[in-house]
Amino acid sequence: MYGMRAQDNAPALHFRSERLCRVNGELYFSTRENTLEGPFVNAEAAAREVRAYVERMQSLRMNR
Repeated sequence: MYGMRAQDNAPALHFRSERLCRVNGELYFSTRENTLEGPFVNAEAAAREVRAYVERMQSLRMNR
């Protein structure tokens, strides 16, 4: 998939990957910043937190 992020100088090929994973039976999501966020009780809770995380990161970038 070709696309361009705000910080990119030119369109590039970006690969999507599954961000949810289980570690010792607990559900986490991984970030581009190489952190694991969680644990979460179920996939729905993790998905809510992914959306909240993305919103926080976008807000931080806009406030620079």
